Order: sequence, then structure tokens, then C-alpha cells
Amino acid sequence: MIAQQFQIDTISNNLSNVNTYGYKKNRVDFEDLIYQHKVMAGTPATAVSEIPTGVSVGHGVRPSATQKIFEMGSLQSTGHKLDIAVSNSVGFFKIQTPDGSFAYQRDGAFKIDSNRQVVTSNGYLLEPPLVLPRDGILETLAISENGQVSINIGDETRPTVIGQVELYRFLNPAGLKAVGKNLFRETAASGAEIPGTPGLGGFGSLLQGFLEMSNVNLAEEMVNMIVAQRAYESNSKAITTSDSMLATAIQLKR
Repeated sequence: MIAQQFQIDTISNNLSNVNTYGYKKNRVDFEDLIYQHKVMAGTPATAVSEIPTGVSVGHGVRPSATQKIFEMGSLQSTGHKLDIAVSNSVGFFKIQTPDGSFAYQRDGAFKIDSNRQVVTSNGYLLEPPLVLPRDGILETLAISENGQVSINIGDETRPTVIGQVELYRFLNPAGLKAVGKNLFRETAASGAEIPGTPGLGGFGSLLQGFLEMSNVNLAEEMVNMIVAQRAYESNSKAITTSDSMLATAIQLKR
């Protein structure tokens, strides 16, 4: 029952983030517990034969792992100049957090602060830093598929390149540590970051004016929730039935 409650908690978190940009759904992996072997398979039955299967009873289940599924979410057109999506599942944006460390995210809903720096919704800086010129015309901001950022400055008719958006990937993205605020942190399991240019070396291209939505499938999660609920109820019934059978056995002497 505890294992099924853990499954429900995971599904609930997935459902609550169905509209979170760049969210990656969680999956719970289960494993069975230790077995009590009453009769071992291969035990001699007669002088010329042996028991083929044995008699064993298991002792339940437990969660063995939770894993982020880094499948590509659907793309939503926004038309906003600083909304950026990655065209496939390979590539994270690198973010500098307030303590000076770095984190990574798929959420491309960037904004401009009072210093004209490109930041996340929480005010964290994009890395490498991208600062728009004071006399730059935001309406002319263009981000190419390979991450080159250009803008018209003042009365100039030709755009000026002001920076580059880089992407980063990991050998084992499932090993990244989710820390909230749409951020992931590098761990020993994920391996070190591998920088790259969008559109090259397997990295996805950048799509300006688009956002990647959550990859949560509502129908799939609802089915999983119903299965977990029925499993929880069945386990509860098994406990009640076992208790009733034991009570019957105890009352035989009366």
C-alpha cells in the first residue's frame, strides 16, 4: 500500500505540472522484495528425479528508482521574441543561480530585467550572459537556429550580432538532480556538461517564438492513477481478508 501511495504521489506531481514549460515527467520503477523459499527448485524428489519449480513466497514491493523521462514535449507558438524552444530532446540552457553555481533547464521562457540582461522568470542569468544594448530595438531581436543573437541598434538598418546562445547536454540526463524552479543540477551520475552549438553535433536547433510544453500525457497519467488506486484498494482488501482468515483459525478451538 505504501508503494502504491508513492505511485499516486508521483502521478499527482506529473498532473500538477501539465502546463509547466519544459517539465519532464517522473516514472517510478518498482522491485519485488526478498523471497522465502520453502522448497528449493532442484531438490531431489526420488532417486531419479527432482522438484522442477520449488515453493517460494514473496514479501511485497518497494520503489527502486524514480526517473525523469526526457522525451520532447509539444511546441507552442507564442510569438514572443525571447521565448526559445529546442527542436529536439538534446540540449539544456545553462543558468547561473544566485549563489554563483550553475543549473540547467529546458524552459526557454526568458525575459529582460532592468539592466537589459536576459534572465529566467526567477531573475537567474542565462549563461553565457546575454545583454541587450541600451539603444537596441527589441522588436528587431533575432535568434537564429544556431543560437546567434542579433538586433538593430539605433538607426542602423543592418542587425548587429550581440551574443550567442549555447546548449549543453549530459551523457546520462536521467542522472540530473531536479531542484525545482524548472532547474536541474549536475551530479556524478549525470556526468559533466558537454557544451555545444545549437543545430550541430546532435544538439537541437533553436526556435525563436516557441516554448516547449510539459511532456506529461494526461490520458496516460489518468490510466496509471486508476491502476494505482485499484492496486491500493486490492492490497487493503488482502490485509482485511488475511486478518479475517486468521481470526477464523483462532476461533476453531472455541
